[in-house]
Amino acid sequence: MLFTPFEIKETVDMFLRYKLDIRAITLGVSLLDCACAGGGETRRKIREKLLRLAGPLVKTGRDIEIEYGIPIINKRIAVTPIALVAASCDEKDYTPFAKALDEVSGELGVDFIGGFSALVQKGFSEGDRRLVDSIPGALAATERVCASVNVASSKSGINMDAVRRMGGIIKATAEASADGIGCAKLVVFCNAPEDNPFMAGAFHGPGEGESCLNVGVSGPGVVKAALENHRDASFDELADSIKKTAFKITRMGQRVGMEAARRLGVPFGILDLSLAPTPAVGDSVARILEEMGLESVGSHGATAALALLTDMVKKGGVMASTHVGGFSGAFIPVSEDEGMVAAVRSGSIGLDKLEALTSVCSVGLDMIALPGDTSASTIAAIIADEMAIGMVNNKTTAVRVIPVPGKKEGDWVEFGGLLGGAPVLGLNPAGSEVFINRGGRIPAPIHSFRN
Repeated sequence: MLFTPFEIKETVDMFLRYKLDIRAITLGVSLLDCACAGGGETRRKIREKLLRLAGPLVKTGRDIEIEYGIPIINKRIAVTPIALVAASCDEKDYTPFAKALDEVSGELGVDFIGGFSALVQKGFSEGDRRLVDSIPGALAATERVCASVNVASSKSGINMDAVRRMGGIIKATAEASADGIGCAKLVVFCNAPEDNPFMAGAFHGPGEGESCLNVGVSGPGVVKAALENHRDASFDELADSIKKTAFKITRMGQRVGMEAARRLGVPFGILDLSLAPTPAVGDSVARILEEMGLESVGSHGATAALALLTDMVKKGGVMASTHVGGFSGAFIPVSEDEGMVAAVRSGSIGLDKLEALTSVCSVGLDMIALPGDTSASTIAAIIADEMAIGMVNNKTTAVRVIPVPGKKEGDWVEFGGLLGGAPVLGLNPAGSEVFINRGGRIPAPIHSFRN
């Protein structure tokens, strides 16, 4: 017998009871060869290339879903940062590029397209400035386009001019869209990975090849179910259980990713094993931490629990695949995780504890609703804090916050779909404007000087 009845039941339970899925297959496409002096000609080339390379993406994903019985939630595209592609054009507003990306992604049937992006960790080029200034209008005018800006790195330090600028851009983006939803498609990074399949931060880095297929796997429900069988166990046993579960999830993801890449005729890029939650009950990272013995995800001890979870997920993943990349670990978005929402509602977690958790998780402050009257300088200061955590710890951190127009602390805001909904978090009333207005660059830490 090839498989035992227990193994078959375990596999069925993973998908049907514990919500295991392929969160995204993301086709990365280089647009560097599309750059021309004219914006119209550049957009024409972009359209032709995406239709040619990504044409079979959605059908391929659906075929694999049917044949393997594995849900693939999103089919996505990531492209070269548009700030690089459009730099040679004489257009000052890059919104037409966002509209062109949105139009072609709609024709292709993909859920999102990422890459309306700029890399400014050490400074702005003219193309970078134009792209960043275009973000509010571009995200308001499009449905599927996602934007990202990398403002810091462990090698370069923190570009505080960019941080200050992004505080204003996030405010403007929120005001340009209903309930600030445009900000759900905008993320600010430190140490942004070039091979990330997850939105809103996906882009096809300049160090990547012509095209590749990246996969994002998620299974918080499966991990929680595994821990339910070890309620009286030591941390050693918990760690071992998480690692073995992550191994199984990763093997499944690699099989799907390699098959999708083969059918599309592109190289298999990376497998991002990130426990990405959804608003559905039973699909929560917060509930995994509570299964370890915390009364709430905001309890003292939560940072240690999340450190254990993230590390074991990575250890299990790298044993199962030589292509692990992207973020890989655990996401803690507030609105997309029903356990996190419950913790905010009960008052057991706030922005300070969320920031502490980001020191050990995969990414950072994610999908957090802020009062609509939050100042641009306060948003910039939140970004600066998170960038410092990423820079000093040599890890990826990010900020995706939504200052919801007209909302105040405690109000509820609904974003819909996988974005969920969340209460508006309160903030420290003390200001940071003088600090943010200094500008310049916070230097890289001493351990960055390694070659």
